[in-house]
Amino acid sequence: MGQCKEMESSVSSLEEGENWRCDVKVDIFAQRIEGIHGQLTELYRRGAAAWVQPQSELLAAAFKELAIASEALQVAVEELCQQNEELAGARAALEAERQRYQDLFEFAPNACLVTDERGTVREANRAAAALLNVSQQFLQGKPLTVFIPKQERQCFHSQLSGLQQGDPLLEWAGRLLPRNGDPLEVAIKVAAVCGREGNAFALRWLLREISSPAPAAAAENSNSHPSFDRPLHVYSKGEIIPLHPQAIWLVSQGLVKLSTLCEGGEEVLLGLAGPEMLFGSSLTALPVYQATALSDEVHLGCVSLAEISACPNLARAILPQITQRLRQTELLLAISGRRRVKDRLHTLLRLLKQQIGEPVAEGTRLSVRLTHEEIASACATTRVTVTRTLNQLQQQGKIILDAKHHLILRDGDF
Repeated sequence: MGQCKEMESSVSSLEEGENWRCDVKVDIFAQRIEGIHGQLTELYRRGAAAWVQPQSELLAAAFKELAIASEALQVAVEELCQQNEELAGARAALEAERQRYQDLFEFAPNACLVTDERGTVREANRAAAALLNVSQQFLQGKPLTVFIPKQERQCFHSQLSGLQQGDPLLEWAGRLLPRNGDPLEVAIKVAAVCGREGNAFALRWLLREISSPAPAAAAENSNSHPSFDRPLHVYSKGEIIPLHPQAIWLVSQGLVKLSTLCEGGEEVLLGLAGPEMLFGSSLTALPVYQATALSDEVHLGCVSLAEISACPNLARAILPQITQRLRQTELLLAISGRRRVKDRLHTLLRLLKQQIGEPVAEGTRLSVRLTHEEIASACATTRVTVTRTLNQLQQQGKIILDAKHHLILRDGDF
């Protein structure tokens, strides 16, 4: 009976196995199962010689049930061993993958950093340490703002606030001040790592030094487009373009619709920004101001207001773009001042012909398709009226539609 008590004690310990700590090894569990199985075999052998009816039948049934339970436990042990091997293999694969990405981060040719949401450095690779002229171990825990020139720190913090407002990725050009070094022109890209609630808890930085042009090349490019040698942001058709209060966008390719909303919720077209034109919330006094990509792809360059203030050549290069936007706004205002809807529509189509027209065999094709609602908002009328007037112009042969429903204006009529 002492062996029975020992067996009961072992089985009881197995029932309490659910409360074992996670660090108990599977092989220890397997050894105990093997011990119980051996005890059951020995008990069955000894009991077979001493069975007496009717107790023998009851004992036989009990031993049979215990044997079945022991076999089930052995199967469970085998499954646990197999799962343990699979988990060990998966852990080894994950560790190898983690090391691979760590090596990619460490030996990346560009400067890479990981900071908290306030810009305090958590991790930095070798290229970042070389760029900032600080060893990797001393970079950890330092705020990135100490490497930003004082006159540009306000713009830097404004860019970070854009990430807090929901922008997943920001790119701009700025300057860094390495320790004991001269300022460097760099392209900055930063992405937010967000938690489940959408709050940024870490920032990933990519810094790339922009080579300064030779003096002759700089003089040659002094009057070039302000987005020269800047990282470009790409937006797809229909995508809302984020507006930053301390920066402006410069269109390199494509067309952007600028609009606002009336009190009744109607959208009002304020302008169209095409190549070599600019826009931004800092250029308007409207509380509601929205920019939407109209082309399949819109390429934009970003320039901070601090850059414009610090660089007279850049300010002079931007002035013609501001003048162009101002002229377009005045033309749109003049359109809404005409009394007849027909005259407003004709004037708008002539403006669109100049702004976004491209010559084709039948006349001039508007490169971007505007909806009747958008045309109506620019003409200060209703969509129904615009549709009826356009149908009349189409019946008169003054306008036609191509296969993609783009308007083609007859040159003799507009």
